[in-house]
Amino acid sequence: MISSLQPGQLLARGTCRHLRDLGYACVTELVPVRGLRVDVMALGPKGEIWVVECKSSRADFQTDRKWQGYLEWCDRYFWAVDQEFDTDLLPSETGLIIADAFDAEIIRNGPQTKLPAARRSALTRKFARHAATRLQRLMDPDAGAIFHP
Repeated sequence: MISSLQPGQLLARGTCRHLRDLGYACVTELVPVRGLRVDVMALGPKGEIWVVECKSSRADFQTDRKWQGYLEWCDRYFWAVDQEFDTDLLPSETGLIIADAFDAEIIRNGPQTKLPAARRSALTRKFARHAATRLQRLMDPDAGAIFHP
């Protein structure tokens, strides 16, 4: 299975493993609002929400025109890149995670910006529905044709 994953998905896998060890629940490819798709969203033990964008190459980062739109959908924002990535390209005011397919390490926390309560509540519900639907589709692949979150 791991051999069928794209480079960004491998970074997401290692990042999710690390965040899980820190007590965060993670989902991948969550759409907080039309036009944005988060690579990794993590929900912490105290309800904090982190967004992690996984960049597998310089070109992948340079063509990302939407990343600043994610800032209003999280308490902290991170980039996840591999060991070879030139981290000087990444904005210093954002978080940094070095990852591979098996684990990750938080190098730098992004600044904390508290989400408004109403947005946090709506996003937490969206997170829960996304996770539950993903689990249901794993257990019953035909369920995706019946239920759309």
